[in-house]
Amino acid sequence: MFDSLSGRFDAIFTRMRGRGRLSDADIDEIAREIRLALLEADVNVRVVKDFIARIKERATGAEVAKSLTPAQQVIKIVHEELVATLGSTTVKLTMNPRPPTVVMLSGLQGSGKTTAAAKLARLLKSQGLQPLLVAADLQRPAAVEQLRVLGKRIDVPVFYAKEGSPQNAVDVARSAFDEAARLGRNVMIVDTAGRLQIDEALMDELIAVRDIVKPTNSLLVVDAMTGQEAVNIAVAFDKAIGLDGVILTKIDGDARGGAALSVKAVVGKPIIYVGTGETLEDFEPFHPDRMASRILGMGDVLSLIEKAEAAFSAEDAQATEEKMRSGQFTLDDFLDQMQQVRKMGPIGNIMKMLPGVPKELKGAEVDESQLGRVEAIIRSMTTEERRDPSVINGSRRSRIAKGSGTSTQEVNALLKQFKTVQQMMKSMSQGKKPRLPIPGMPGR
Repeated sequence: MFDSLSGRFDAIFTRMRGRGRLSDADIDEIAREIRLALLEADVNVRVVKDFIARIKERATGAEVAKSLTPAQQVIKIVHEELVATLGSTTVKLTMNPRPPTVVMLSGLQGSGKTTAAAKLARLLKSQGLQPLLVAADLQRPAAVEQLRVLGKRIDVPVFYAKEGSPQNAVDVARSAFDEAARLGRNVMIVDTAGRLQIDEALMDELIAVRDIVKPTNSLLVVDAMTGQEAVNIAVAFDKAIGLDGVILTKIDGDARGGAALSVKAVVGKPIIYVGTGETLEDFEPFHPDRMASRILGMGDVLSLIEKAEAAFSAEDAQATEEKMRSGQFTLDDFLDQMQQVRKMGPIGNIMKMLPGVPKELKGAEVDESQLGRVEAIIRSMTTEERRDPSVINGSRRSRIAKGSGTSTQEVNALLKQFKTVQQMMKSMSQGKKPRLPIPGMPGR
């Protein structure tokens, strides 16, 4: 996510830290490098111009000149201005005091709109709400079926036009209110039609649907990979139907960040959610301060904690802690912990959220398939072997390797790694700060 832009900022700040006091000429050079980095990231030209002007105004004043650590002060200023550019505060959905709250999603084809509808429904359901998905995209073949499949996966009902009933988006949207009342649903997420490009027919249909559902939240779904074009799309949709916010999809594949850094400043509408991966769990509220920290390589500890809380129950965490303290941590527990970590997302993404991790580690390729091989090895062991790995002799190692489709070398490596984990647990109980090798990392 924004790897290219993050790399540029890292290089700029590394050179800056080596200069000690910063002259006006130094500030001009830094501002010029940041300007080029933002333009290469496909950030809107006007946004870049305003951003650099604010940086120079603050960095050439007493705020930096009187600082004992001018480089850190400049980084602080850049971070604060990034937060302001991204939207300053986290914006939540507006909830209708008289249900249902209606969320209308619009966007072009290929933006990930239908998937975003399901992701949003899953997130709202996890927050205790009762969403209803409304399949009002009758233009794209299989759009209704796609939403039905996704709805089934997350156990959220989907309202769609049955055979023999009126087959138009307006009637579907109108009838959805009765379905929401019948099922006791307090949020309606309306998936509308898209086009390959903006045209009059698309906007006319969206206006008609909007007038029927009177959305509490009108959200545009845009693909982050389109860069500045996402801004142009947002401007057009806002002018035609009125927007309350934006959902930025495929942000995990956007190495530049132009869309995220331009939308709020140009359109004046906040980014409310971002799609961070391919699975339905990869969807989260947009936090400008956390995103600014990620862009500057400062990590995102708060988001990491939230992911951990979602993956680990309090009861499981307590039970694991007790086993750690008592020295009863087994290979079964090791497997369980590994599976919980995998629920948090790719390990590579987790590494990027940690502050202070060397950039060569953040950029390292983590072999996720290795985790599957570790699981296969443990599952090929007997109950006794998982409880007490010391009984695993040479013949048992050969049997485990054969049963798991791996090699004896891999079995040996896992047993060695588990021994390291046990030593880590012992150190933790003694108040030390151990280091844990990560499965699949190079050189482990």
